[in-house]
Amino acid sequence: MKKYTYTESKDTRSGFGAGLVEAGRKNKDVVALCADLVGSLKMGDFIKEFPERFVQVGIAEANMMGIAAGMTIGGKIPFTGTFANFSTGRVYDQIRQSIAYSDKNVKICASHAGLTLGEDGATHQILEDIGMMKMLPGMTVINPCDYNQTKAATMAIAEYEGPVYLRFGRPVIPVFTPADQEFVIGKAWMVNEGTDVSIFATGHLVWEAIKAGEKLAEMGISAEIINIHTIKPLDAEAVLKSVAKTGCVVSAEEHNRLGGLGDSIAQLLAQNTPLPMEYVAVNDSFGESGTPEQLMKKYGLDDAHIVAAVQKVLERKKALAK
Repeated sequence: MKKYTYTESKDTRSGFGAGLVEAGRKNKDVVALCADLVGSLKMGDFIKEFPERFVQVGIAEANMMGIAAGMTIGGKIPFTGTFANFSTGRVYDQIRQSIAYSDKNVKICASHAGLTLGEDGATHQILEDIGMMKMLPGMTVINPCDYNQTKAATMAIAEYEGPVYLRFGRPVIPVFTPADQEFVIGKAWMVNEGTDVSIFATGHLVWEAIKAGEKLAEMGISAEIINIHTIKPLDAEAVLKSVAKTGCVVSAEEHNRLGGLGDSIAQLLAQNTPLPMEYVAVNDSFGESGTPEQLMKKYGLDDAHIVAAVQKVLERKKALAK
């Protein structure tokens, strides 16, 4: 299996900030809006370089979505920025009516997603956002895995016509994908090929899946690890090709097990090739305060829990073969 190493760790939100500046340099129609969280969203460099293309809306997230939708009518490509909880749960009606239903070219960029927001606790940790957003007709949903991939995704969505939900986070994690990568919306990224089990991971859980894969290799288990950075549209071809080889599945995500990546994969399998599957996800609960590491461990989102899920699904696969 391919060994992944890294020389630095960065937060994915900084990848968004870097990508936003590059997108702004490439296209004068790219504009940015923020709901009083410029520092948290790493928008400072964009504002410094393009002050006339930035709108500070203040703590008025619903208004921000409406303003962004209106700006598209004049040909602008607005990127909205706030925490994931405020980017979805607080403003779902505005997104549904003014952006998704109207098919507006708005890029909804959401930081501090999932449990790894950390000490701010359950009121700020949203674990339902992927489900909420992927249910909106026409909405593309992207959840990149590290700094470089988030930067590339930010630049890619600027060139994509249609509403997008881009999800990223606060914690510092290893940077292990290429700096010069091409980000293709809707195309899964093969991390490691394997033959015994397919692990489909997204966001911060991709690195955990890589660590799990190394432990599984030491146990003689060959894990195929695929990074599903685009949850909608799902790369059905990549999923079905992988499971045809391995015969069982583990999904891994920093999200509620209801409505997330795992559910999308399960639906695809049910319609095409039902197979044993295990979820690594938050089990239908809210979060709480703690460090990202503490929360990932407590809620079963680390590499050890991925290994355990693989062992369980392999037992189910073995039982079916009898």
